[in-house]
Amino acid sequence: MTALITRADLEIAVKEGSVTVVDALAGDYWAQQHLPGAVPLHPSEVADRASAVLPDLDRPVVTYCSNAACPNSGQVADALTRMGYTNVRKYKEGIQDWVEAGLPVESA
Repeated sequence: MTALITRADLEIAVKEGSVTVVDALAGDYWAQQHLPGAVPLHPSEVADRASAVLPDLDRPVVTYCSNAACPNSGQVADALTRMGYTNVRKYKEGIQDWVEAGLPVESA
């Protein structure tokens, strides 16, 4: 099971630039809105694109999707861990929680 990260800790990590944030919704959802600096990576793309968008296996990575009920972030996190990424966490509450807290988002 992937370790979790709180909104507060993720907000700090994003501000510091100490983490790569992965939007597991990707596609149009990512284009519409995503956490600052988030890279899109849908579960179906992990095998083909992970090494290109996440070249450092040891850099902290946080995955998220829409909300706690969305399975994508866990699927991406699990796949990355199986591929050898050493510091993967999941923001279980997702972008819904981030937006409801009034935190900034970006769009394509």
